[in-house]
Amino acid sequence: MTTHKLPELKHLLSTSVAARELRGSRILIYSECLREEWPEVLSEVAEGRVALSVCLEREHISHLTAKISTIIVMSKPSEVAVLTVDGSPHCLQAHFALQQALRITKARLPVKHYVVEKGILYEVGPELVRTARHLSEIKQLSMRRGY
Repeated sequence: MTTHKLPELKHLLSTSVAARELRGSRILIYSECLREEWPEVLSEVAEGRVALSVCLEREHISHLTAKISTIIVMSKPSEVAVLTVDGSPHCLQAHFALQQALRITKARLPVKHYVVEKGILYEVGPELVRTARHLSEIKQLSMRRGY
């Protein structure tokens, strides 16, 4: 069995918004279940980033949005990435929380959105995360394809 170097378990909501390690850093917000489900993918994406875990079955999107917004303002990260399980309605909210935090703070910083589907890592653009929030747009796209 292969062992993967997992990041230290740090919960986003329990981390100080002005923690030294966050200042100017590259931050990864990830679904905590990835530690068990896809540790190799988590290890790969967490490399060189401050990794903070979330679980949207336990935490509310409003709390995450407020925390991420405050981290952006107080710690001025150089990048924020989100890594979740694809297809989970809970995990999808982590992507929405980051996008909403960017809207609230009007911050212009590099962001990355990643999902894991059956062990395969996919990068998803912010425009697709935005579209996922607008079912009417998805409906129009599906009508063009004949669905």
